[in-house]
Amino acid sequence: MIANGSSRWVFAAVLLVSLGRLMQPPAGDGDPLQSGRAAYEASDYARAVQILQGIAAKEPQNGEVQLLLTKSHLEMGQYDAAIASAERAVSSNPNNSVYHEWLGRAFGEKADHVGPFSGMSLARKTRKELAAAVALDPGNFSAYQALIEFDCSAPGIVGGGEDKARPEIAKLAALDVTEGHYAAGNCRRQKKDFAAADAEFTKALESHPKSADLIYDIGDYAMKRGQAERLQAVADAGEKIAPQDLRSKVYRAIALILKKQNAAQAEQLLKEYSQKAPKRSGYPSPSVVHEWMGRFLESQGQTPAAIKEYELAAKLDSKNKNAREALKRLGKN
Repeated sequence: MIANGSSRWVFAAVLLVSLGRLMQPPAGDGDPLQSGRAAYEASDYARAVQILQGIAAKEPQNGEVQLLLTKSHLEMGQYDAAIASAERAVSSNPNNSVYHEWLGRAFGEKADHVGPFSGMSLARKTRKELAAAVALDPGNFSAYQALIEFDCSAPGIVGGGEDKARPEIAKLAALDVTEGHYAAGNCRRQKKDFAAADAEFTKALESHPKSADLIYDIGDYAMKRGQAERLQAVADAGEKIAPQDLRSKVYRAIALILKKQNAAQAEQLLKEYSQKAPKRSGYPSPSVVHEWMGRFLESQGQTPAAIKEYELAAKLDSKNKNAREALKRLGKN
């Protein structure tokens, strides 16, 4: 049972062991690119980069290698290297929408981590690449969503503006109803109009979404807003289209914790997620998992055990504001 104080130590041990397994180099199968993909899927991004750079040295115009390098560098926070790899991918095939999308994403990530002057220049480049990706392939919905999010949240001085986002949302909705509702909801989320975002996200989930990333981004929104019923709907929708995607487990567990129901199931779901889920952008982090374990234990009056979980959450991610605030509330700085 999750309420058993000793289970906390079992949970922490399982998490540490599972993360260690994720970092083990994958077994080679004779195909360097497949080995690189296997390392990426195992969240061993340093190993993936090592393998892929070896391939790139021999095949500098292999865009798929450069794309996977871009993604690996981004996971490691190596933004300049990610941009360089994405630029090589675009150079290898300037008409590839996905390559332009990821160059835009790389510019955007770096823009978020530099000063305002450099950030403005990078933001403009971000929009340029995302717009190019959409122009090359309007069916590239992830690029379309990224462009709309940029325009809805960024000021006009860097090329954004809600006046641009509104017609883009309408065009996207004409291509796919679910994507349109999600884009509208995401735009309202950027503006902190949560009532409107709730309504659009509900419509998105009810209109048979095809993208697991779309579904689970709504899950992230619901988690932050403490929306148990929406989290349940997210888990159901995700399992329907991608039964192997482990994100359904953590969002279902959080729904149970919010409802204070079926503690044993919530604990098991969190363990399964921790054992097998990749450590990757778009996936709830180990820090988040420990934070929610702490929330549950605190709600059950098990304050010492809750503090331990919050401390683990803060140690794994110093930017976990919820864990830090919980520790402060419980008298631990």
